[in-house]
Amino acid sequence: MISEHFFNKWIWSLLLIIPICGLIFDEPYYITLATKVIILGIAGVGLNLALGYCGLISFGHAAFFGVGGYVTAIMSYHAINEEILFNWPFDIFGSSEMLIIWPFAIFISSFFSLIIGLLSLRTSGVYFIMITLAFAQMLYFFSISWPNYGGEDGLSIYMRNSLPMLNTMNPLTFYLISLSWLLTSIYISYKLINSPFGMAFQAVKQNEERVKSVGIETFKVKLLVFVVSGAITGLAGSLYTDLNRFVSPSVLDWQTSGEIMVFVILGGIARLYGPLVGAAFFIILEQTLGAYTENWQFWLGLILILEILYARTGIMGLFNKKKTI
Repeated sequence: MISEHFFNKWIWSLLLIIPICGLIFDEPYYITLATKVIILGIAGVGLNLALGYCGLISFGHAAFFGVGGYVTAIMSYHAINEEILFNWPFDIFGSSEMLIIWPFAIFISSFFSLIIGLLSLRTSGVYFIMITLAFAQMLYFFSISWPNYGGEDGLSIYMRNSLPMLNTMNPLTFYLISLSWLLTSIYISYKLINSPFGMAFQAVKQNEERVKSVGIETFKVKLLVFVVSGAITGLAGSLYTDLNRFVSPSVLDWQTSGEIMVFVILGGIARLYGPLVGAAFFIILEQTLGAYTENWQFWLGLILILEILYARTGIMGLFNKKKTI
């Protein structure tokens, strides 16, 4: 049996080979599809930090994914139309520059995750799940009733936002941009997990009461993890909007939260590369089975049931127990 470390290297080799094959065979569609996998993998990396390593079963990460997406679309929309975004306490204009949009998307997603975390993390178990779900649904219904930005029809930005000296409309260029953010998000997760703080929030997952007994404020630990998790997921939402050049209320729906959770479960909970592998498996299943039947989700559900029964550690867990980067 090959080791997880070897499999991780194989994943990165594949990620570098895909765009080369796309160029050789002149198939930009597959580069775009691989970009989608990477972006959804980033969203999964964010959730995995909270769910896999801290035991926070959040069913509301669509809120952060959607907020990041809407921030990107709204800023771009105002830049294209040369309209003021805010006029208090001073005029703030939109922007179509990714280097400006990304910090805004991360900051506002972090802010929402902070507010939601402050309220939801005072509960646990099913109550925590329901509160996070409720907040995401609140934002979903708000976006539907927000006519200034398309309401239920969504908001198109027509052109991807720009990055200095790069053509972001080129599929390969945007693929490499997304790949660099995937590497960054995995690296941040790795450093957090292997830091003293990481030891603390992993201990919270194992036995929160025992962690409290040694004087650690577990609420603050969980809140910080939740905020970082939301920030990473918000960044993924920003990239996803640029990929599609469109955002709609569907990115805030509970189904999006469910899909992100499926990526984590399929790939392997508490595995650094698990969400990426899970997202790839999900998209491949969607593309292959979806070509033959509209009920491909039935087969996905069956696979999830079999995994929970016979392979609870996910696809990555089929290798070994060692977590590496």
